[in-house]
Amino acid sequence: MEKKIISTTNAPGAVGPYSQAVKVGNLVFTSGQLPLDPVTGELIGDVKKATEKSLENVKAILEEAGTSLDKVIKTTVFVKNMSDFAAVNEVYAKYFQKDMPARSCVQVVLPKDALVEIEVIALAE
Repeated sequence: MEKKIISTTNAPGAVGPYSQAVKVGNLVFTSGQLPLDPVTGELIGDVKKATEKSLENVKAILEEAGTSLDKVIKTTVFVKNMSDFAAVNEVYAKYFQKDMPARSCVQVVLPKDALVEIEVIALAE
């Protein structure tokens, strides 16, 4: 099975030695997406806006890979503070409204002191 590297300027570039996403067979694995503006590099500091930006970055990568949020089968949400769980869920629920993907959510220390980071696994054609 061939491994294809996915890269787009519509999402922030990697802040380390990794790819934005890798496609293998009919699966796309994204790296965790911080709430960074891909144009300015600005880190979003409000948790709801940060969640939205992380998901928009994921969406851009998936679209570059020829798939979409509707095809996501698994997400991992990393939060700086578990007290933000409800706010993250409020925004997350706007992006995943039916046939919800499996999900894990954990509290961690994030790069750049971000409030949230989201990674997904999605089906692709």
